Amino acid sequence: MFQIFRAHVDKFIEIDDEEFEKVTSFFRIKKFRKKESLITAGEICKFHFFVLKGCLRKFYITSKGTEQTTEFAIEAWWLTDNMAYEHQLRTDFSIQAVENSEVLVIEYQDQERLLKEHPIMERYFRFVYQRSYAAAQMRVRYIYTFSKEEMYLHFLEQQPQFVQRIPQYLIASFLGLTPEYLSEIRAKKIS
Repeated sequence: MFQIFRAHVDKFIEIDDEEFEKVTSFFRIKKFRKKESLITAGEICKFHFFVLKGCLRKFYITSKGTEQTTEFAIEAWWLTDNMAYEHQLRTDFSIQAVENSEVLVIEYQDQERLLKEHPIMERYFRFVYQRSYAAAQMRVRYIYTFSKEEMYLHFLEQQPQFVQRIPQYLIASFLGLTPEYLSEIRAKKIS
């Protein structure tokens, strides 16, 4: 299962097989069933997750008591509450498996040791965080620029793999739509 992680690492840094094997010793592979929680709001955020197989989502509960999905992660994507993880705080978010999933898990203290013992991984994580930050910036731009319908059409165009795998009510939650309104948009697009 480490091949997916190795391919991702190789996109950003050069690392030999011996060092990569040492790097992998800092991780555990865990399996999660569909709808199983990896982290629940209120817990100290101790873990960073890399998806080997499946799909995860990060969400919070709004003041109205509804779930607001903020991120998805599929194969070769990282997911955590970055602020809470970095500062070892209680998270306001929950992370849940959308599908049966296998993930690499690294605990905060282990990641800190990994970075000290294998400085090349600092470069790898810098690239990962830069891409994540750039994606978040673009999402904010789209929220302010696009209509709700344009948001869905853009999402459909840019992320077709999500549209086929993720239940519509979760896509609606991610886009800030009601499931009913998303159904109207989809019906209009089909006709």
